Parts: sequence; structure tokens; C-alpha cells
Amino acid sequence: VDSPYLQGRIGAANVLSDLYAEGVGDCDFVLMLLAACRDMTEDERTICTKEMVKGFNDACLEAGTSVTGGQTVLNPWPVIGGVATTICSEGEYVKSDGAQVGDVVVLTKPLGTQVAVNVHEWRVRQTPKWQELSNRSIISLEQAEDMMHAAVCSMSRLNRHAGSLMVKHHAHAGTDVTGFGILGHAQNLMDNQAAEVGMELHTLPCIANTTKVEESGVLDFRLLKGYSAETSGGLMICMKEEDAVAYCKELEDIDEEPAWIIGRVVEDPNRKASIVDDFKTLEVEMKA
Repeated sequence: VDSPYLQGRIGAANVLSDLYAEGVGDCDFVLMLLAACRDMTEDERTICTKEMVKGFNDACLEAGTSVTGGQTVLNPWPVIGGVATTICSEGEYVKSDGAQVGDVVVLTKPLGTQVAVNVHEWRVRQTPKWQELSNRSIISLEQAEDMMHAAVCSMSRLNRHAGSLMVKHHAHAGTDVTGFGILGHAQNLMDNQAAEVGMELHTLPCIANTTKVEESGVLDFRLLKGYSAETSGGLMICMKEEDAVAYCKELEDIDEEPAWIIGRVVEDPNRKASIVDDFKTLEVEMKA
């Protein structure tokens, strides 16, 4: 992203998601890991670092927590992240190993952030990849800008409400969707289950027009194969269908953004996660 403030906010949202994926809505404290860019001028480094820290702190305040410490180093490029911690009793979080046959799978944010951010960078730098997308009329300038805006809004949005509703709606297992892509995280989740179960994904909600970029062949992000990396992605949760319907409705009422039932948990001694052959995609438009 172009804004150091947004980089900080997205970094905090990503850090907090590890707690939210366990059904924990409250964070006791956060440690910040900060790398300031040594290749910037002193003034540039000061401004950018202050804005990154402000974005990170603001997201933590929105989450009802605060930064209590951390570490700062110099680095070739600016980096921000951290560790989120809470202390809770066993009944206040969701163990990640309880998926049951017959559960459905819920996703709380659309996929495609990697595609959107890369297209934005291609457009800003006027690279040959952007020229190809433009010359072939794959997407317009306005669509590319909308795609990036949607990605930034999604990455910046906390999963706090999505996590805090998991216990109420009897979730059996969950994870956040980040660097391994949705199928990579689905497989990790299945590998961790107590029962011999697998997961079949039948729907991939994607930020509008990211599938056009994927299908153009300009670069294979493996979005529709389930392996496109996400940053500060949504939660993927296993629960009974009736609970999932109520969960999605309540979450949309609070966040004013949709969540979707995207798959099912099936009996499988091999514990395999897969995308079915006849899967469908959903084009997710940014709400005004």
C-alpha cells in the first residue's frame, strides 16, 4: 500500500486475527515489532515510521487493546507486525480441532488481496503486465482502482466481531486465511482435527474483477486454485449449518459486510481439503 498509516493498520489487523480465529474477541495486550527503513532519509524515515506506528496503534485502540512494548530495528525496507496476547478460560475460546461431519464452512472476507495489490503496483509503475491488461481490455483503470480500494478496506477491517461471535454461534473450529491461501489454510485446519474429516470448498468469494485478472493468464496467482496469499484475510470457520446462517446474518448486521457459506466438512480418513470441480466464484463488490 502507498500509505504508511494504512500499512500500520493492516499490520495490526493481521496480528490480531490469530486471536480472533480462536473465537477470542478481546485482546489483553500487543507487542509491536517495528523495522524502520535505513535507506530513507532521516526525515522520510521519521515521517513514515510515525505514521506506521499511528496506524498500528489506532487499530489496537479500535480492538480495545494497547501496545505495551516491542522491538525496533533498522531494515532495508519498513516492516511492522507483532504479537497479540489474551488470558481467558477454556470456555471463552474455540479449540481449532473440533470440526464435525456435516458442518458447513464460513468465510468472513473475500479473497483476492494479492491480485488487487499487484495490479495496483503494475498500474502505478506502468509495467508491461499492466499494459497487457489494459491493451486486452481485461480491466479498466476504474476497475483497478476499485479493486485496490476494496482490498485495502478488507485488509484494514478487524476480524474482531467475526471472532467474538464464534462462541455464541457454537463454532467447532476456525482459522484465519493469510499467506498460505484459502486451500493451504483449509488443509492446515484439517490436519489438526480430532476426527477423521476433510473439507470440500464449493464457493470462492473474490474481490470484484480479480478473477478476470487471474483468468487472463498475465500472471498465475493461483487464486482459483486456492493458493493466492492473503493479507489480513477473513476467518474460515466450521459450524453447523443452522448456526452458520445465524452467524452470517448477525455478522453482516454488525460489520455491514457479508460473510458466506463456502464449503462443507465431510468424512475423510485422509483429512484432505479440496476445491470441488464444479466450484463457483462470487464477485464481491465494495459496499458504498
